[in-house]
Amino acid sequence: MALTKDDIINAVADMSVMEVAELIEAMEEKFGVSAAAAVVAGPGGGGEEAAEEQTEFDLVLTGAGDKKVNVIKAVREITGLGLKEAKGAVDGAPATIKEAMSKDDAEEAKKKLEEAGASVELK
Repeated sequence: MALTKDDIINAVADMSVMEVAELIEAMEEKFGVSAAAAVVAGPGGGGEEAAEEQTEFDLVLTGAGDKKVNVIKAVREITGLGLKEAKGAVDGAPATIKEAMSKDDAEEAKKKLEEAGASVELK
């Protein structure tokens, strides 16, 4: 039975920090590589490609549009902010609504805000 990537990730997630450090050392010895070099090179050795691919996005509200109440509701849903804080963020546009989001979450949040009438950018 072959282990999947998910099996390995789950096993590593259950380890202590010391066990993970020992595992990395053992892998470096076994394969004759450095973990630091592997991170810089990225998958397949394409260090430049890995550096260009963005994994975290900031959701920036650039304008509230005509339906400000709907935009405030969407901001509250996305961020969990209270009414006053969400209204302040919408009134202060352009404003960063949420930082370091995954691509899927950022796209979904952008769609919600645009449906509410806001103009949004992902950075």
